[in-house]
Amino acid sequence: MPVCIPLPAQGHINPMLKLAKLLHSRGFHITFLHTVFNYERSIMCKDPDSMKGVENFIFEIVSDGLPPSNPRGILDLPALCVSMPIHCKNSFRKLIEKLNSSPDVPPVTCVVSDGVMSFTLEVAREFNIPEILFFTPSACGMWGYLHYDELLQRGYFPFQDESCLSNGYLDTIIDWIPAMEGIRLKDLPTFIRTTNRDDIMFNYNLESVNNALKTGSIILNTFDDLEQDVLDAMKSKFPDIYTVGPLSLLSEQITCDAKMESVEASLWKEDDKCLEWLDKRDAGSVVYVNYGSLIIMTPKQLREFAWGLANSKYSFLWVIRPNLVNGGTEIISQDFLNEIKDRGLILDWCPQEKSFRPPFNWRVLNTLWVEFYFGKHFTWGAHDLLAIFCRTTNELPLLVLKVGDWSGD
Repeated sequence: MPVCIPLPAQGHINPMLKLAKLLHSRGFHITFLHTVFNYERSIMCKDPDSMKGVENFIFEIVSDGLPPSNPRGILDLPALCVSMPIHCKNSFRKLIEKLNSSPDVPPVTCVVSDGVMSFTLEVAREFNIPEILFFTPSACGMWGYLHYDELLQRGYFPFQDESCLSNGYLDTIIDWIPAMEGIRLKDLPTFIRTTNRDDIMFNYNLESVNNALKTGSIILNTFDDLEQDVLDAMKSKFPDIYTVGPLSLLSEQITCDAKMESVEASLWKEDDKCLEWLDKRDAGSVVYVNYGSLIIMTPKQLREFAWGLANSKYSFLWVIRPNLVNGGTEIISQDFLNEIKDRGLILDWCPQEKSFRPPFNWRVLNTLWVEFYFGKHFTWGAHDLLAIFCRTTNELPLLVLKVGDWSGD
């Protein structure tokens, strides 16, 4: 029985759940893990029955070690990354013991862990259970992370001072990463942008990829034709690379009943009214904007983006989470609402998977995920990887709508 454990963030849960469903469709009994916090949150956002699982597909919970009062937002990621390797690892160990002693489920035969939950490797070895790591970013993003150690050794990290963020240092060409000729410092995963050698997020990701190197094999949510050069270069580190993407399209090929179809794990309550709104729009006519489940903005940034959308003259669907910015939709002016009347729809959250499926084929802009148009839409959830993906896929038909320069690029 495979046990699947994602990083407890929406952009990691979604692809891991798709992979788990694919394995289930091939006859595997699946145990899918949530943190206690996310499990309870999902129940509040969806029909509670959707979290009960189905035949041979069950949900279990582990602790992330943070108190219930902690909102688990982007500012809380460092605390989460400190807590999980201790508390989640211990909770995971107890769960494996529980599953292996239960007469109701098969014994655990392997672990499929998120690449940044690699502390699970220690537990898997204790039980002599094989484990493989699933990295949800693109191959080029993963390749950037795999060079964190060399960036440290060559003196690019940490930054000397805060001026490096604005004095042109980020434009430094990194000419020694294979298959990434012409890449700049600003194009690499953004956890390097700190003056602190002991930065929690940098070191957490560095440790994760170093742990992955010990396994010799990884799963990536990509496909060979898209990132062949980078994948070939990565084989010097990983002899076995399994490219299983795009999971969003592969999952559509699964034949499953209504119960399995209802198995979802959204951490936000979805507003279905966008589907009717989209159905009235012409194909390829709507810009879609979603900042993901973690990122936060200032009121000034939100207003700037709002008027950038308004001035684009496109119809658009804009997701503004209640906790995206203090004030949320309340800081959107009446002048803006008048300007976008009949061509803009603003929601707290939308059923993104349903919105991306035919017949809703539209042009997409997503500032924190990378999505490109082949008649359908393919997504990687990784707010820190936008720059590197745009830089290394400049021959793809990407729609880029630049609105100001507050992102640092």
